[in-house]
Amino acid sequence: MSRKRTFTECIVWAIDEWHQPLYLFPRDCPRIVVWANEGSTPEDRAAWCGAGSRMTAYIESESAEAVSRGRVYRYELPPARFEALDDAGMWIARSTVEPISLEPIDDLPRALEAENVELRILPSLAPLRAVWSTTLHASGIRLRHARSWS
Repeated sequence: MSRKRTFTECIVWAIDEWHQPLYLFPRDCPRIVVWANEGSTPEDRAAWCGAGSRMTAYIESESAEAVSRGRVYRYELPPARFEALDDAGMWIARSTVEPISLEPIDDLPRALEAENVELRILPSLAPLRAVWSTTLHASGIRLRHARSWS
C-alpha cells in the first residue's frame, strides 16, 4: 500500500498516460488494478493477471452498470508545473493549471480495452486482499466503498 500523505495547500492532481487506466472508472467506483513488473513471478502473473493484458482491473458486480454507462473526462495538462510523487504515475501542481484539451470518454469498457486492460467483475473485492502479498503491483482505489472491505 502507498504511504499516506497530508496536503494543506490547494493542489492539482494529475496522472501520467501509462497509469491513466486507473481512472477510467466512475469516481466512487471501488477497484483494484494489478500489473506485473520486472520482479513478478510467472505464478503470480497466471493467478492475477489477464493473459496478454498490460493490467487487470477488478470491480464489484454492483459497479458493473455504473462502469458500462459511466462517463469520465480526460484533461490534458501542461507538464511544466507538475512534480512527481513517485507513486503510480501521480503528479501534483501547487498552483492553478489551465487544461490544454478536454476529452469526454463515454464508453469506459471500450476505453479500458483500448488500453489493454482486462476488466474482471467479482461479487466482492475483499478476496483480493492477498494481491498485496504477491510480486505484482496492486493499486486499490475507493476501496472504502467496496462491499465487505472494512
